[in-house]
Amino acid sequence: MDIEKKPAPLLDRAHLDAQTFGDADLAREVLSLFEDQCRRLLPALAEEDRPAGARADLAHTLKGAALGVGAMRVAEASAAAESGLRSGAGADLSTLQVATAETLTALATFGLEA
Repeated sequence: MDIEKKPAPLLDRAHLDAQTFGDADLAREVLSLFEDQCRRLLPALAEEDRPAGARADLAHTLKGAALGVGAMRVAEASAAAESGLRSGAGADLSTLQVATAETLTALATFGLEA
């Protein structure tokens, strides 16, 4: 039997609610911080002249930030990038870049009304 793996959600609202105790203001704040981290870390992670270990550390940081807010596709793609960089296999960042772009777009319409 061939069972396809269902893709992780861009944003897991239940996870975010658990992390922020259902506080919409806190959720908006942590999502804003996550967005800032994505915009800062992803370009640095793509710098091929940066040592692989440093790039792996950036991927690890992004993975943790993503897990904190429930950005599961970014977390999975960051974990894969980190693993590839730490193993010496390198990292194809295209999946991470797409997941990040889709997640940031979703944040704009995530429904955290004031």
